[in-house]
Amino acid sequence: MAEQTTEPNPQSPQPLLHAIAIADLRPTQMTVGMREVERKRADWKKLASNKTGTFLGRHMIPVVRGPKSRYYVIDHHHLARALHDEGVEQILISPVADLRALGKDEFWRFMDNRGWMHPFDSNGERQTRSELPKSVADLQDDPYRSLAGELRYAGGYAKDATPFSEFLWADALRVRVDAKAAKGDPETALTQALQFAKSPDASYLPGWCGPHPRS
Repeated sequence: MAEQTTEPNPQSPQPLLHAIAIADLRPTQMTVGMREVERKRADWKKLASNKTGTFLGRHMIPVVRGPKSRYYVIDHHHLARALHDEGVEQILISPVADLRALGKDEFWRFMDNRGWMHPFDSNGERQTRSELPKSVADLQDDPYRSLAGELRYAGGYAKDATPFSEFLWADALRVRVDAKAAKGDPETALTQALQFAKSPDASYLPGWCGPHPRS
């Protein structure tokens, strides 16, 4: 599929249809939960061949156009990685903003201020923007991000519009769930995570749905 040439208005972007190579997408985060990537790969494999186009049309990747006309992914990194690993070469994108006029430093300041980047490694430690991977193929595994996704699917918290909300949960779980369990015993890790998620200690996190005390 050839990329369409119509460009979005940076002040009022429209959901225009574009198709580009997954290899050309630039991540704005350093890690993914590989168990969640594997789940998305399994979902893709279950699709009938005549359903894949419809699926891609309903799961466009939101991007920001940046310096050198590069496309920066601001959500759905897991899906992009899963499709890449499944050998899908092109993907549909939905431009959110056109920031090609900005210099590199100004671009990254804007992205950071808007909450459109998450340069934290698998230990939850912030890194410089230069450490961001250049391809979705280079995203590293964070077992706690996998656990955060599994916790949401288990009803531990609700889907929330807060940028990178699953990573906020992952960081909270990082200091509360045993590392060995998070990496090699998902069932035990999920049990520990659910105990925390339903407690008042987790009430500051986005999507928390634990019991509220009666006033």
